[in-house]
Amino acid sequence: MSARPLAIGFAALLAATLPLAGGQAVAAGNPAPERAWAARVVTYDASGAAEFRSAVDRGAAIWNESVDAVELRPVASGQRPDVRIVADNGWPRALVTSLGKGTVYMGRQAVDQGYDTVRISSHELGHILGLPDRKPGPCSSLMSGSSAGTSCTNPYPNSAEKAEVEADFGGTAAGRTGTAGHGVLIVD
Repeated sequence: MSARPLAIGFAALLAATLPLAGGQAVAAGNPAPERAWAARVVTYDASGAAEFRSAVDRGAAIWNESVDAVELRPVASGQRPDVRIVADNGWPRALVTSLGKGTVYMGRQAVDQGYDTVRISSHELGHILGLPDRKPGPCSSLMSGSSAGTSCTNPYPNSAEKAEVEADFGGTAAGRTGTAGHGVLIVD
């Protein structure tokens, strides 16, 4: 048997058996399909967020619009959340226990001083997603937090903040495990 018919026979055999093994056959000359991966889901419970519930849901939606590697979802009834969100009378803060896990305190003190509730929510969720404070900073930096002033209502992460979360959750940066600190209370 010559090499050409042998190669064609081998390619046909491979194409027939690869799907059985869970793989996907790709015709010669066609590029390989992109790797399909699902975003890591981080669940949150905003039942204790009181008057901040809609701001929390909007902050989560902003992160979902901004990054692909992680998705924030309300926790299903009866399930344990990765993140608890509660309202209190103090300053907003996040207690990060590990990347994607912890407690967010939606503090009324900052709201009483004129800070935007959606920016607060998005900022504190940023800590849960591994981002540290970056103070002082401009309004264009979500993680500049309160240092941007009460007139700043920008709830969106900038490109560097998005890239950092993508790297932390997507595994594209070797050795990254989150930068907000584990078990560290972050007070803004």
